[in-house]
Amino acid sequence: MRADLLGGAAAAAILLIGLVAGASSSVHEPTVPPLALPVDGALGGDTTRAIATIKAFTFPAANMRKERTRAFFFGNRIFNTNWVEAPTSVKTFDGLGPVFNRVSCSGCHTQDGRGRPPENPGDAFDSMLFRLSQPGSAPKGGPLPDPVYGDQLGDRALPRLRPEGRAVITYREIAGEYADETPFALQEPAYAIAQWSHGTPADTLMISPRVAPQVIGMGLIDAIPDETLLALADPEDRDADGISGRVNTVWNEETGKPDIGRYGWKANVATLEQQDAGAAFGDIGLTSRLHRKQNCPPAQEACLAAIEGGDPELSDELLEKLVLYTALLAVPAQRNPDDPEVRKGGELFLSMQCAACHRPTMQTGPDAAFPELANQTFHPFSDFLLHDMGMGLADGRPDFDATGSEWRTPPLWGVGLFETVNGHTRYLHDGRARNLSEAILWHGGEAQAAREAFRAAPKDDREALIAFLNSL
Repeated sequence: MRADLLGGAAAAAILLIGLVAGASSSVHEPTVPPLALPVDGALGGDTTRAIATIKAFTFPAANMRKERTRAFFFGNRIFNTNWVEAPTSVKTFDGLGPVFNRVSCSGCHTQDGRGRPPENPGDAFDSMLFRLSQPGSAPKGGPLPDPVYGDQLGDRALPRLRPEGRAVITYREIAGEYADETPFALQEPAYAIAQWSHGTPADTLMISPRVAPQVIGMGLIDAIPDETLLALADPEDRDADGISGRVNTVWNEETGKPDIGRYGWKANVATLEQQDAGAAFGDIGLTSRLHRKQNCPPAQEACLAAIEGGDPELSDELLEKLVLYTALLAVPAQRNPDDPEVRKGGELFLSMQCAACHRPTMQTGPDAAFPELANQTFHPFSDFLLHDMGMGLADGRPDFDATGSEWRTPPLWGVGLFETVNGHTRYLHDGRARNLSEAILWHGGEAQAAREAFRAAPKDDREALIAFLNSL
């Protein structure tokens, strides 16, 4: 039986056996750094820059080689350029659509930063999108696309086409209180799609919202050895701490084999190149060598008939520069690491077991795609594994081995800069949390104990923990 058709535990075991059997200079002993704070403040290792302005996420890695400067800033141009409908005289950047979400990478990741839900009812979804699927699995193990609307809602389209639909969010307020009787309120979202362009899909359709994450540190994530992630995984909770992180075994389009997922809210993408190419395809409608056919399900005839902007529209050269850019963006340094309240908050971060998933320290291997990223000790505050977060955060949509209630631990670097860079403090996969306290209070499942420790803590301790998070 092929490994991509196996369940998560079996596929991960086959993957691990393959790694051991193929031992060579590219296979290393797993390096699992200890859970310890404080860290040195250089959250991105040698890539770190001490910048805390609106441009904090946009700088090249501090250790980037000078000869890469031209390629980096060309990648920056690709990231920020608005693509247009083909044909035009500007052949390099035509090929938008036919259906799409934004006209550029920066349309979602403004200043290479974090997206949010619309501020008001009826506002456009400028930095948020919706995954779609039907029950079952696709041939390579991923979600089964809807036969009419595919795997992502295209809420914009070229002038002669219709957008696939319009997403709508409504909120219900949930009241609660801390152990000291201080009240709080959470916003529970409900999602619907209106104005379907090609008829209403089957009522079994699964909808999963996503806000755009910050883009920093992507190359460091790519350079974490597989063995480290497998060593961190504890699917059977052998240590009985209630935390049972799992790797998501996904399909690697480049190798044609199962691989460990690292990117996306459900760790459903294996490599940075595939993440970049997949976003260009799904969000902007650009073909590449990894996505040769237009993003048009067979039922959408007008979409299929649209003029293409080249074969492929995102050339290998442009994709290479885009990958270099996203790989070598600097991680901002921690602010005020020696502040007594920040240090106290770090101690609470450990004692409340936040670090069990948001692991402070990771290390890259020697075989990174760029030497600047090799052998780095860095501090993402993530284990990049799947964890069950409970029914409160569940989207009900499986993605490869990820269940409908599992999410990849998001890295926390940069979370204290969202307001500076992007003008908001919205957190979690769909931006429902209006501040860091609400984000913690939404945690459930494996994080229920950490959530309750925060809810039961005295006000001074809660404020210290938030001060620590805001320093990252």
